[in-house]
Amino acid sequence: MAASGYSSIRAAEWSYSKEWLLSADDEGVVKYWQPNLNNVQTLQAHSMPVRDLAFAPSDRKFVTASDDATLKIFDFTTTNCDLTLSGHNWDAKSVDWHPSKGLIVSGSKDHSVKLWDPRVGRNLTTLHGHKNALTATVFSRLRDQLLATAARDNLARIFDLRMMRDVCVLRGHEKGITAIAWHPIHSSLIATGGDDGALHSYLLDEPNPPVGVAVSELSPYNVSDPSTVPAQSIHPAHRITYAHESSIWSLDWHPLGHILASGSNDHFTRFWSRARPGEINCFKDQFHLGEEGAEAQGTWDRKFGRKQMREQEEQEEQDEAEDLGDQNAGAKLLASIPGLPNPSASGAPTSLIPGMGTIAPPPLSMPNFGASSGDAPAIDPGRLASIIASTTQAPSLQQFQPQQTQQSFVPPLLPTGLLSNIDLSQFNLPSGFQLPAGFPPPPLPIQNDTQGGLPGLSGLNGTPPPSGMVGTDASGIRKRGPLPSQQESLAAEQRRGNYRHAK
Repeated sequence: MAASGYSSIRAAEWSYSKEWLLSADDEGVVKYWQPNLNNVQTLQAHSMPVRDLAFAPSDRKFVTASDDATLKIFDFTTTNCDLTLSGHNWDAKSVDWHPSKGLIVSGSKDHSVKLWDPRVGRNLTTLHGHKNALTATVFSRLRDQLLATAARDNLARIFDLRMMRDVCVLRGHEKGITAIAWHPIHSSLIATGGDDGALHSYLLDEPNPPVGVAVSELSPYNVSDPSTVPAQSIHPAHRITYAHESSIWSLDWHPLGHILASGSNDHFTRFWSRARPGEINCFKDQFHLGEEGAEAQGTWDRKFGRKQMREQEEQEEQDEAEDLGDQNAGAKLLASIPGLPNPSASGAPTSLIPGMGTIAPPPLSMPNFGASSGDAPAIDPGRLASIIASTTQAPSLQQFQPQQTQQSFVPPLLPTGLLSNIDLSQFNLPSGFQLPAGFPPPPLPIQNDTQGGLPGLSGLNGTPPPSGMVGTDASGIRKRGPLPSQQESLAAEQRRGNYRHAK
Protein backbone atom coordinates (compact mmCIF):
# COMPACT_ATOMS: atom_id res chain seq x y z
CA MET A 1 0.00 0.00 0.00
CA ALA A 2 2.77 2.40 -0.88
CA ALA A 3 0.22 4.60 -2.60
CA SER A 4 -1.19 5.63 0.77
CA GLY A 5 1.43 8.38 1.05
CA TYR A 6 3.96 9.27 3.71
CA SER A 7 1.63 9.17 6.74
CA SER A 8 1.52 6.12 9.02
CA ILE A 9 -1.50 3.84 8.66
CA ARG A 10 -3.21 3.43 12.04
CA ALA A 11 -6.19 1.24 11.18
CA ALA A 12 -7.50 -1.01 8.41
CA GLU A 13 -10.78 -2.88 8.14
CA TRP A 14 -12.34 -5.21 5.56
CA SER A 15 -16.01 -4.91 4.70
CA TYR A 16 -18.31 -7.83 5.56
CA SER A 17 -18.53 -8.66 1.85
CA LYS A 18 -14.70 -8.67 1.60
CA GLU A 19 -14.98 -6.46 -1.48
CA TRP A 20 -13.58 -3.29 0.10
CA LEU A 21 -10.79 -2.34 2.47
CA LEU A 22 -10.67 0.90 4.42
CA SER A 23 -7.46 2.38 5.80
CA ALA A 24 -6.95 5.36 8.10
CA ASP A 25 -3.75 7.29 8.75
CA ASP A 26 -2.16 9.91 10.99
CA GLU A 27 -3.43 12.77 8.84
CA GLY A 28 -7.08 11.84 9.40
CA VAL A 29 -7.44 10.50 5.86
CA VAL A 30 -9.57 7.43 5.08
CA LYS A 31 -8.92 5.62 1.80
CA TYR A 32 -10.98 3.08 -0.11
CA TRP A 33 -9.15 0.06 -1.53
CA GLN A 34 -10.23 -2.76 -3.79
CA PRO A 35 -8.94 -6.32 -3.17
CA ASN A 36 -6.16 -5.68 -5.71
CA LEU A 37 -5.09 -2.69 -3.54
CA ASN A 38 -6.26 -0.16 -6.10
CA ASN A 39 -6.99 3.12 -4.29
CA VAL A 40 -10.28 4.44 -5.71
CA GLN A 41 -11.38 7.03 -3.13
CA THR A 42 -9.83 9.36 -0.56
CA LEU A 43 -11.73 11.02 2.26
CA GLN A 44 -10.54 13.65 4.74
CA ALA A 45 -12.46 12.27 7.72
CA HIS A 46 -10.78 14.07 10.64
CA SER A 47 -8.25 16.80 11.20
CA MET A 48 -6.32 14.57 13.63
CA PRO A 49 -5.11 10.93 13.46
CA VAL A 50 -7.77 8.25 13.01
CA ARG A 51 -7.09 5.42 15.49
CA ASP A 52 -9.77 2.89 14.54
CA LEU A 53 -12.70 2.29 12.20
CA ALA A 54 -15.44 -0.30 11.69
CA PHE A 55 -18.04 -1.26 9.08
CA ALA A 56 -21.76 -1.57 9.70
CA PRO A 57 -23.10 -5.12 9.07
CA SER A 58 -24.76 -3.88 5.87
CA ASP A 59 -21.51 -2.28 4.58
CA ARG A 60 -23.50 0.86 3.80
CA LYS A 61 -21.91 2.90 6.58
CA PHE A 62 -18.71 2.95 8.61
CA VAL A 63 -17.59 4.69 11.79
CA THR A 64 -14.22 6.24 12.68
CA ALA A 65 -12.56 7.09 16.01
CA SER A 66 -10.08 9.95 16.16
CA ASP A 67 -7.72 11.77 18.48
CA ASP A 68 -10.08 14.75 18.27
CA ALA A 69 -12.27 12.88 20.84
CA THR A 70 -15.10 12.32 18.35
CA LEU A 71 -16.63 9.47 16.37
CA LYS A 72 -18.01 10.03 12.88
CA ILE A 73 -20.47 7.91 10.91
CA PHE A 74 -20.02 8.10 7.11
CA ASP A 75 -22.11 6.89 4.21
CA PHE A 76 -19.86 4.51 2.30
CA THR A 77 -21.25 5.35 -1.16
CA THR A 78 -21.49 9.13 -0.94
CA THR A 79 -18.66 9.61 1.64
CA ASN A 80 -20.91 12.11 3.45
CA CYS A 81 -20.66 12.43 7.22
CA ASP A 82 -24.10 11.52 8.60
CA LEU A 83 -23.41 11.93 12.34
CA THR A 84 -20.70 13.12 14.69
CA LEU A 85 -20.68 11.43 18.10
CA SER A 86 -19.29 13.62 20.87
CA GLY A 87 -19.01 12.71 24.53
CA HIS A 88 -15.49 11.51 25.26
CA ASN A 89 -13.26 13.86 27.21
CA TRP A 90 -10.05 12.68 25.56
CA ASP A 91 -8.76 10.86 22.48
CA ALA A 92 -11.04 8.14 21.08
CA LYS A 93 -8.76 5.12 20.64
CA SER A 94 -11.06 2.29 19.53
CA VAL A 95 -14.47 1.64 17.98
CA ASP A 96 -16.58 -1.32 16.85
CA TRP A 97 -20.01 -1.80 15.27
CA HIS A 98 -22.17 -4.62 16.65
CA PRO A 99 -22.50 -7.47 14.11
CA SER A 100 -26.28 -7.84 14.49
CA LYS A 101 -27.62 -5.00 16.66
CA GLY A 102 -27.75 -1.27 16.03
CA LEU A 103 -25.01 -0.51 18.53
CA ILE A 104 -21.59 1.15 18.48
CA VAL A 105 -18.95 0.86 21.21
CA SER A 106 -15.97 3.16 21.68
CA GLY A 107 -13.01 3.31 24.05
CA SER A 108 -11.13 6.43 24.99
CA LYS A 109 -8.04 7.71 26.69
CA ASP A 110 -10.35 9.01 29.44
CA HIS A 111 -10.65 5.37 30.73
CA SER A 112 -14.31 5.07 29.68
CA VAL A 113 -16.23 2.72 27.38
CA LYS A 114 -19.34 4.21 25.74
CA LEU A 115 -22.24 2.61 23.88
CA TRP A 116 -23.97 4.63 21.13
CA ASP A 117 -27.16 4.51 19.08
CA PRO A 118 -25.96 4.94 15.45
CA ARG A 119 -29.39 6.09 14.25
CA VAL A 120 -29.47 9.32 16.27
CA GLY A 121 -25.93 9.49 17.68
CA ARG A 122 -27.07 9.34 21.29
CA ASN A 123 -24.86 8.01 24.09
CA LEU A 124 -26.77 5.10 25.66
CA THR A 125 -24.50 4.31 28.61
CA THR A 126 -20.93 4.45 29.88
CA LEU A 127 -19.08 1.40 31.23
CA HIS A 128 -16.38 1.86 33.85
CA GLY A 129 -13.77 -0.46 35.28
CA HIS A 130 -10.47 0.31 33.56
CA LYS A 131 -7.88 2.52 35.24
CA ASN A 132 -5.96 3.57 32.14
CA ALA A 133 -6.41 4.39 28.46
CA LEU A 134 -8.48 1.96 26.39
CA THR A 135 -6.72 0.30 23.45
CA ALA A 136 -9.34 -2.10 22.05
CA THR A 137 -13.12 -2.66 22.15
CA VAL A 138 -14.44 -5.70 20.25
CA PHE A 139 -17.89 -7.33 20.13
CA SER A 140 -18.06 -11.13 20.04
CA ARG A 141 -19.32 -12.43 16.69
CA LEU A 142 -20.60 -15.69 18.21
CA ARG A 143 -22.02 -14.57 21.55
CA ASP A 144 -23.33 -11.16 20.60
CA GLN A 145 -24.12 -10.20 24.19
CA LEU A 146 -20.41 -10.13 25.10
CA LEU A 147 -18.02 -7.23 24.69
CA ALA A 148 -14.24 -7.44 25.19
CA THR A 149 -12.19 -4.40 26.17
CA ALA A 150 -8.43 -3.98 26.66
CA ALA A 151 -6.50 -1.17 28.31
CA ARG A 152 -3.05 -0.10 29.42
CA ASP A 153 -3.82 -1.09 33.02
CA ASN A 154 -2.58 -4.63 32.12
CA LEU A 155 -6.16 -5.97 32.16
CA ALA A 156 -8.81 -7.02 29.68
CA ARG A 157 -12.46 -7.15 30.68
CA ILE A 158 -15.47 -9.05 29.34
CA PHE A 159 -18.77 -7.15 29.64
CA ASP A 160 -22.24 -8.68 29.41
CA LEU A 161 -24.55 -6.23 27.64
CA ARG A 162 -27.62 -7.75 29.32
CA MET A 163 -26.28 -6.84 32.77
CA MET A 164 -24.26 -3.80 31.65
CA ARG A 165 -21.31 -4.89 33.80
CA ASP A 166 -18.04 -6.80 33.54
CA VAL A 167 -18.28 -10.54 34.24
CA CYS A 168 -14.63 -11.54 33.65
CA VAL A 169 -11.25 -9.93 34.18
CA LEU A 170 -8.37 -11.32 32.11
CA ARG A 171 -5.13 -11.15 34.08
CA GLY A 172 -1.54 -12.19 33.46
CA HIS A 173 0.03 -9.44 31.38
CA GLU A 174 2.93 -7.57 32.95
CA LYS A 175 2.37 -4.50 30.77
CA GLY A 176 -0.53 -2.86 29.00
CA ILE A 177 -2.70 -4.92 26.63
CA THR A 178 -2.66 -3.47 23.13
CA ALA A 179 -4.60 -6.00 21.02
CA ILE A 180 -7.44 -8.48 21.49
CA ALA A 181 -9.20 -10.97 19.18
CA TRP A 182 -12.15 -13.36 19.58
CA HIS A 183 -11.82 -16.85 18.10
CA PRO A 184 -14.13 -17.26 15.06
CA ILE A 185 -15.34 -20.76 16.07
CA HIS A 186 -14.80 -21.29 19.82
CA SER A 187 -16.89 -18.64 21.55
CA SER A 188 -14.99 -18.88 24.87
CA LEU A 189 -11.48 -18.55 23.39
CA ILE A 190 -9.88 -15.13 23.18
CA ALA A 191 -6.31 -14.00 22.45
CA THR A 192 -4.53 -10.89 23.73
CA GLY A 193 -1.23 -9.19 22.93
CA GLY A 194 0.67 -6.79 25.16
CA ASP A 195 3.22 -4.03 25.22
CA ASP A 196 5.80 -6.54 26.46
CA GLY A 197 5.45 -8.66 23.31
CA ALA A 198 3.63 -11.45 25.16
CA LEU A 199 0.78 -13.38 23.52
CA HIS A 200 -1.83 -14.96 25.82
CA SER A 201 -4.79 -17.25 25.16
CA TYR A 202 -7.76 -17.37 27.57
CA LEU A 203 -10.72 -19.73 28.02
CA LEU A 204 -13.61 -17.84 29.60
CA ASP A 205 -15.07 -21.01 31.13
CA GLU A 206 -11.77 -22.05 32.76
CA PRO A 207 -10.25 -19.73 35.42
CA ASN A 208 -6.82 -21.46 35.23
CA PRO A 209 -5.50 -19.96 38.49
CA PRO A 210 -1.73 -20.00 39.10
CA VAL A 211 -0.24 -22.97 40.92
CA GLY A 212 -0.97 -22.77 44.64
CA VAL A 213 -3.79 -20.23 44.29
CA ALA A 214 -7.31 -21.46 45.02
CA VAL A 215 -10.32 -20.23 43.08
CA SER A 216 -12.17 -17.98 45.52
CA GLU A 217 -14.31 -16.01 43.05
CA LEU A 218 -17.60 -17.20 41.64
CA SER A 219 -18.84 -16.30 38.24
CA PRO A 220 -21.70 -13.76 38.23
CA TYR A 221 -23.66 -16.34 36.26
CA ASN A 222 -23.58 -18.74 39.25
CA VAL A 223 -25.20 -16.46 41.84
CA SER A 224 -28.75 -15.28 42.26
CA ASP A 225 -27.83 -11.60 42.39
CA PRO A 226 -24.95 -10.83 39.95
CA SER A 227 -24.60 -7.30 41.27
CA THR A 228 -23.29 -8.59 44.61
CA VAL A 229 -20.19 -10.41 43.30
CA PRO A 230 -17.11 -9.02 41.55
CA ALA A 231 -15.98 -10.07 38.11
CA GLN A 232 -14.34 -13.49 37.92
CA SER A 233 -10.56 -13.55 37.33
CA ILE A 234 -9.41 -15.59 34.33
CA HIS A 235 -5.74 -16.49 33.89
CA PRO A 236 -4.10 -17.55 30.62
CA ALA A 237 -4.60 -21.10 29.42
CA HIS A 238 -1.45 -20.65 27.33
CA ARG A 239 1.32 -18.06 27.28
CA ILE A 240 3.88 -17.17 24.64
CA THR A 241 5.99 -14.84 26.72
CA TYR A 242 8.50 -13.85 24.04
CA ALA A 243 6.25 -13.85 20.98
CA HIS A 244 7.64 -10.49 19.85
CA GLU A 245 10.43 -8.17 20.90
CA SER A 246 8.14 -5.14 21.06
CA SER A 247 4.47 -4.16 21.40
CA ILE A 248 1.90 -6.29 19.60
CA TRP A 249 -0.31 -3.86 17.69
CA SER A 250 -2.77 -6.21 15.99
CA LEU A 251 -4.18 -9.73 16.23
CA ASP A 252 -6.48 -11.60 13.87
CA TRP A 253 -7.60 -15.20 13.43
CA HIS A 254 -7.89 -17.12 10.20
CA PRO A 255 -11.62 -17.60 9.37
CA LEU A 256 -11.22 -21.31 10.10
CA GLY A 257 -9.54 -20.57 13.41
CA HIS A 258 -6.43 -22.73 12.99
CA ILE A 259 -3.94 -19.84 12.56
CA LEU A 260 -3.47 -16.64 14.55
CA ALA A 261 -1.58 -13.71 12.98
CA SER A 262 0.19 -11.14 15.14
CA GLY A 263 1.71 -7.85 13.99
CA SER A 264 4.26 -6.07 16.16
CA ASN A 265 6.29 -2.92 16.45
CA ASP A 266 9.40 -5.08 15.96
CA HIS A 267 8.50 -5.08 12.22
CA PHE A 268 7.56 -8.77 12.22
CA THR A 269 4.26 -10.48 11.45
CA ARG A 270 4.12 -14.00 12.84
CA PHE A 271 1.63 -16.80 12.28
CA TRP A 272 0.83 -19.18 15.14
CA SER A 273 -0.86 -22.58 15.08
CA ARG A 274 -1.61 -25.34 17.56
CA ALA A 275 1.07 -27.92 18.26
CA ARG A 276 0.82 -31.26 16.50
CA PRO A 277 -0.18 -34.27 18.62
CA GLY A 278 2.79 -35.46 20.67
CA GLU A 279 4.92 -32.40 19.91
CA ILE A 280 6.40 -30.96 23.11
CA ASN A 281 9.57 -29.20 21.97
CA CYS A 282 7.51 -26.28 20.67
CA PHE A 283 6.85 -25.24 24.28
CA LYS A 284 10.60 -25.02 24.88
CA ASP A 285 11.51 -22.74 21.99
CA GLN A 286 12.81 -19.18 22.16
CA PHE A 287 9.26 -17.76 22.01
CA HIS A 288 8.12 -19.57 25.15
CA LEU A 289 11.35 -19.67 27.20
CA GLY A 290 13.33 -16.83 25.66
CA GLU A 291 16.65 -17.18 23.90
CA GLU A 292 18.65 -18.01 27.03
CA GLY A 293 16.11 -20.52 28.33
CA ALA A 294 15.74 -22.24 24.97
CA GLU A 295 19.50 -22.42 24.57
CA ALA A 296 19.77 -24.06 28.00
CA GLN A 297 17.12 -26.60 26.95
CA GLY A 298 18.99 -27.28 23.72
CA THR A 299 16.08 -26.26 21.50
CA TRP A 300 17.71 -23.11 20.14
CA ASP A 301 21.25 -22.14 19.19
CA ARG A 302 22.19 -18.53 19.77
CA LYS A 303 24.88 -18.61 17.09
CA PHE A 304 22.51 -20.19 14.60
CA GLY A 305 19.86 -17.59 15.41
CA ARG A 306 22.32 -14.75 14.88
CA LYS A 307 23.46 -16.38 11.66
CA GLN A 308 19.89 -16.57 10.41
CA MET A 309 19.31 -12.93 11.33
CA ARG A 310 22.52 -11.85 9.61
CA GLU A 311 21.66 -13.79 6.47
CA GLN A 312 18.19 -12.30 6.47
CA GLU A 313 19.57 -8.77 6.81
CA GLU A 314 22.06 -9.37 4.01
CA GLN A 315 19.31 -10.72 1.78
CA GLU A 316 17.10 -7.72 2.53
CA GLU A 317 19.95 -5.31 1.73
CA GLN A 318 20.61 -7.13 -1.53
CA ASP A 319 16.92 -7.07 -2.46
CA GLU A 320 16.71 -3.36 -1.71
CA ALA A 321 19.81 -2.66 -3.79
CA GLU A 322 18.38 -4.61 -6.72
CA ASP A 323 15.05 -2.83 -6.43
CA LEU A 324 16.78 0.57 -6.42
CA GLY A 325 18.77 -0.45 -9.45
CA ASP A 326 15.62 -1.45 -11.31
CA GLN A 327 13.90 1.82 -10.42
CA ASN A 328 16.88 3.91 -11.58
CA ALA A 329 17.30 2.02 -14.81
CA GLY A 330 17.29 4.12 -17.95
CA ALA A 331 15.50 3.53 -21.18
CA LYS A 332 14.72 0.05 -22.38
CA LEU A 333 17.60 -1.74 -24.07
CA LEU A 334 17.49 -1.77 -27.84
CA ALA A 335 17.24 -5.01 -29.72
CA SER A 336 20.61 -6.55 -30.43
CA ILE A 337 22.27 -9.87 -31.12
CA PRO A 338 22.57 -11.90 -27.86
CA GLY A 339 26.13 -12.05 -26.59
CA LEU A 340 27.26 -8.94 -28.47
CA PRO A 341 27.62 -5.39 -27.12
CA ASN A 342 24.47 -3.30 -27.24
CA PRO A 343 24.75 -0.27 -29.52
CA SER A 344 23.18 1.95 -26.86
CA ALA A 345 25.77 1.09 -24.20
CA SER A 346 28.51 3.57 -23.50
CA GLY A 347 31.75 2.68 -25.19
CA ALA A 348 30.10 0.06 -27.38
CA PRO A 349 30.51 0.21 -31.15
CA THR A 350 27.79 2.06 -32.99
CA SER A 351 27.47 -0.74 -35.51
CA LEU A 352 25.10 -3.61 -34.80
CA ILE A 353 27.64 -6.22 -35.97
CA PRO A 354 31.24 -5.97 -34.64
CA GLY A 355 33.91 -5.48 -37.27
CA MET A 356 31.70 -3.53 -39.64
CA GLY A 357 31.69 0.22 -39.67
CA THR A 358 28.55 2.26 -39.65
CA ILE A 359 27.54 3.34 -43.16
CA ALA A 360 26.08 6.81 -43.33
CA PRO A 361 22.95 7.19 -45.48
CA PRO A 362 23.40 8.96 -48.81
CA PRO A 363 22.44 12.64 -48.88
CA LEU A 364 18.89 13.45 -49.85
CA SER A 365 18.29 15.20 -53.16
CA MET A 366 15.15 16.72 -54.59
CA PRO A 367 13.72 14.80 -57.57
CA ASN A 368 14.39 16.13 -61.07
CA PHE A 369 17.21 18.38 -59.82
CA GLY A 370 20.86 17.79 -60.41
CA ALA A 371 22.03 19.33 -57.17
CA SER A 372 22.82 16.63 -54.62
CA SER A 373 23.21 18.94 -51.69
CA GLY A 374 19.50 19.21 -51.11
CA ASP A 375 19.46 23.02 -51.71
CA ALA A 376 17.00 24.64 -54.14
CA PRO A 377 18.63 25.30 -57.57
CA ALA A 378 19.28 28.88 -58.65
CA ILE A 379 17.29 30.41 -61.57
CA ASP A 380 19.10 32.28 -64.39
CA PRO A 381 18.02 35.99 -64.17
CA GLY A 382 18.54 36.57 -67.91
CA ARG A 383 16.28 33.65 -68.83
CA LEU A 384 13.65 34.92 -66.42
CA ALA A 385 13.71 38.41 -68.04
CA SER A 386 13.39 36.96 -71.57
CA ILE A 387 10.39 34.87 -70.58
CA ILE A 388 8.61 37.87 -69.11
CA ALA A 389 9.37 40.07 -72.14
CA SER A 390 8.24 37.47 -74.73
CA THR A 391 4.75 36.86 -73.37
CA THR A 392 1.96 38.81 -71.82
CA GLN A 393 0.36 35.79 -70.19
CA ALA A 394 1.20 34.60 -66.74
CA PRO A 395 4.20 32.29 -66.90
CA SER A 396 3.68 28.66 -65.97
CA LEU A 397 5.70 26.95 -63.32
CA GLN A 398 7.16 24.52 -65.89
CA GLN A 399 8.98 27.39 -67.56
CA PHE A 400 11.02 28.01 -64.45
CA GLN A 401 12.24 24.40 -64.15
CA PRO A 402 16.00 24.11 -64.71
CA GLN A 403 17.05 22.30 -67.84
CA GLN A 404 18.48 18.81 -67.37
CA THR A 405 20.68 17.16 -69.92
CA GLN A 406 20.45 13.70 -68.36
CA GLN A 407 18.61 12.51 -65.28
CA SER A 408 21.07 11.07 -62.82
CA PHE A 409 20.48 7.63 -61.40
CA VAL A 410 19.50 7.60 -57.72
CA PRO A 411 20.04 4.20 -56.15
CA PRO A 412 17.65 3.00 -53.43
CA LEU A 413 18.53 3.82 -49.84
CA LEU A 414 19.74 1.03 -47.60
CA PRO A 415 19.27 0.67 -43.84
CA THR A 416 22.12 2.15 -41.85
CA GLY A 417 24.76 -0.30 -40.68
CA LEU A 418 23.60 -3.32 -42.74
CA LEU A 419 25.46 -4.91 -45.66
CA SER A 420 23.32 -5.70 -48.71
CA ASN A 421 24.44 -8.01 -51.50
CA ILE A 422 23.21 -6.08 -54.56
CA ASP A 423 24.26 -7.14 -58.03
CA LEU A 424 24.91 -3.77 -59.70
CA SER A 425 25.21 -5.46 -63.11
CA GLN A 426 21.42 -5.77 -63.20
CA PHE A 427 21.19 -1.99 -63.49
CA ASN A 428 21.83 -0.37 -66.86
CA LEU A 429 24.53 1.94 -65.58
CA PRO A 430 26.56 4.19 -67.87
CA SER A 431 30.22 3.42 -68.35
CA GLY A 432 32.44 4.96 -65.72
CA PHE A 433 29.54 5.38 -63.31
CA GLN A 434 30.70 6.11 -59.76
CA LEU A 435 28.68 5.16 -56.69
CA PRO A 436 27.44 8.17 -54.70
CA ALA A 437 29.16 8.99 -51.45
CA GLY A 438 27.98 6.80 -48.61
CA PHE A 439 26.66 3.96 -50.81
CA PRO A 440 28.00 0.54 -49.68
CA PRO A 441 30.63 -1.05 -51.89
CA PRO A 442 29.99 -4.38 -53.64
CA PRO A 443 30.26 -7.46 -51.41
CA LEU A 444 33.69 -8.95 -50.91
CA PRO A 445 34.47 -12.44 -52.16
CA ILE A 446 33.82 -15.35 -49.83
CA GLN A 447 36.81 -16.30 -47.69
CA ASN A 448 37.52 -19.76 -46.33
CA ASP A 449 39.97 -18.76 -43.63
CA THR A 450 38.96 -18.34 -40.01
CA GLN A 451 40.41 -14.84 -39.51
CA GLY A 452 37.39 -12.97 -40.86
CA GLY A 453 33.64 -13.05 -40.84
CA LEU A 454 31.04 -13.00 -38.19
CA PRO A 455 32.06 -14.26 -34.73
CA GLY A 456 32.24 -18.00 -34.90
CA LEU A 457 31.44 -18.08 -38.66
CA SER A 458 33.55 -17.88 -41.80
CA GLY A 459 32.83 -16.25 -45.10
CA LEU A 460 32.35 -12.53 -44.35
CA ASN A 461 34.96 -10.01 -43.37
CA GLY A 462 34.74 -8.95 -39.78
CA THR A 463 36.40 -9.64 -36.47
CA PRO A 464 37.66 -13.02 -35.30
CA PRO A 465 35.46 -14.83 -32.78
CA PRO A 466 36.07 -13.76 -29.19
CA SER A 467 37.76 -16.13 -26.80
CA GLY A 468 35.35 -18.52 -25.15
CA MET A 469 32.99 -18.67 -28.16
CA VAL A 470 32.62 -21.63 -30.45
CA GLY A 471 34.69 -21.38 -33.63
CA THR A 472 35.92 -23.57 -36.50
CA ASP A 473 39.43 -24.48 -37.53
CA ALA A 474 40.79 -25.12 -41.02
CA SER A 475 39.44 -28.68 -40.99
CA GLY A 476 35.92 -27.47 -40.24
CA ILE A 477 35.84 -29.03 -36.76
CA ARG A 478 34.03 -26.89 -34.18
CA LYS A 479 36.12 -26.12 -31.11
CA ARG A 480 35.28 -24.32 -27.86
CA GLY A 481 37.55 -21.78 -26.24
CA PRO A 482 38.83 -22.09 -22.66
CA LEU A 483 36.36 -21.63 -19.82
CA PRO A 484 36.58 -18.41 -17.76
CA SER A 485 38.70 -18.51 -14.62
CA GLN A 486 36.79 -19.38 -11.44
CA GLN A 487 39.00 -16.98 -9.50
CA GLU A 488 38.04 -14.13 -11.84
CA SER A 489 34.36 -15.04 -11.52
CA LEU A 490 34.62 -15.01 -7.72
CA ALA A 491 36.34 -11.61 -7.78
CA ALA A 492 33.57 -10.26 -10.03
CA GLU A 493 30.89 -11.50 -7.63
CA GLN A 494 32.72 -9.95 -4.68
CA ARG A 495 32.81 -6.61 -6.49
CA ARG A 496 29.01 -6.86 -6.67
CA GLY A 497 28.87 -7.35 -2.89
CA ASN A 498 28.32 -11.13 -2.85
CA TYR A 499 30.32 -13.84 -1.09
CA ARG A 500 32.16 -11.41 1.18
CA HIS A 501 31.23 -13.10 4.42
CA ALA A 502 31.79 -16.73 5.22
CA LYS A 503 28.55 -18.51 6.02
